[in-house]
Amino acid sequence: MQDKINLIKEKIPNFIIHHYSKNEQGQNNDVLIINDEWVFRFPKYKGGIEQLKKETVILESVSPKLSIPVPKPEFQSFQPEEPGQVFTAYRLLPGSPLWREEMTGLDDTGRRQAAGDLAVFLKELHSIPADTVLSPAQQNPVVEEMEDLYRRLETKVFPFMKQEAIEETEKRFTAYFRSFQSAEASIVHGDFGCSNILWENERVSGIIDFGGAGIGDPAYDVAGILASYGEEFMNMMIPHYPEIISFQERIHFYKSTFALQEALFGAENGDRQAFESGLAGYRK
Repeated sequence: MQDKINLIKEKIPNFIIHHYSKNEQGQNNDVLIINDEWVFRFPKYKGGIEQLKKETVILESVSPKLSIPVPKPEFQSFQPEEPGQVFTAYRLLPGSPLWREEMTGLDDTGRRQAAGDLAVFLKELHSIPADTVLSPAQQNPVVEEMEDLYRRLETKVFPFMKQEAIEETEKRFTAYFRSFQSAEASIVHGDFGCSNILWENERVSGIIDFGGAGIGDPAYDVAGILASYGEEFMNMMIPHYPEIISFQERIHFYKSTFALQEALFGAENGDRQAFESGLAGYRK
C-alpha cells in the first residue's frame, strides 16, 4: 500500500493524509480508504485502465441526472498508463452494502422501500440517451458483446466443464441469440449487485463501483438484482419500472451467465480464486 500512498503524495502534493486502510473487496481494483473520507481506486489490470477512463466519463455525465448519489471523481491520474500508476478518487458515500442477509432482515415496508429506490434509480439510468454520454467508438452492440463472451467461454472455460454443463450453456446461448433481436442501447451499471448498493437510515444511500458501466441491455442490471435478492424482490420493483416485465427472459439468461463470467475473469487475469468460484457446480 505504501507505494500507492507515495504516488498520491506525488500526484496531489497538497492532499493531506492522516490515516488510510485497504478495502479488501475490490476484484478489479485496489481500493484505499483515506481519512475515512476519500476512496482511491487503482486498476489491477491493464484492461481496467481504459475501463476506468470510460467510467469517469460516464459518472461525470450521469450523476446530475440520478436521484441516488453515485461517485463523483474529483482526483485522477492516468499517466503513465500502467497498473498501480493509474487512479481516480471520490468522496466516500454514506451507508454500508445491503447484503442479501441484511435485505432478508428488513420488514416488508423496508424491502418495498429498497425495491422502489432501486427501480427508480435504474429507470433513470437506463433512460439517459447513450449517445449523450459515450461516443459511437465507445459503444458495442449488446449481441456482439454476448457473442464475444461465448467465444471466450468456449476457449478458456469450457475445457474445464463437465459435458452436460457445456450442453446446457450452449442451449441457453443459442436460445438467447435466436430470440433476441435488439434492445435499445442504454447506459448500464454493469455490476448491479448487493456489494455495490449502499443502505443507511432505511433508504438506499448510494450506488458505487461503475467499473463495468457502459452501453448495454437494461435487463443486465436487473439480472444483478435477481441474483442478489431473488425473484420476489425483483417483482416488487415492477410497479416503479414496468418495463421489467418485457425483458424477463433476458434477465434470467444473463443471471445464468454470471458464475461463468467470474470463471472467465479468473482465467484471463490469473485470479485462481475467481476461476474456481465461478466453476463451482460446472467442474468436470
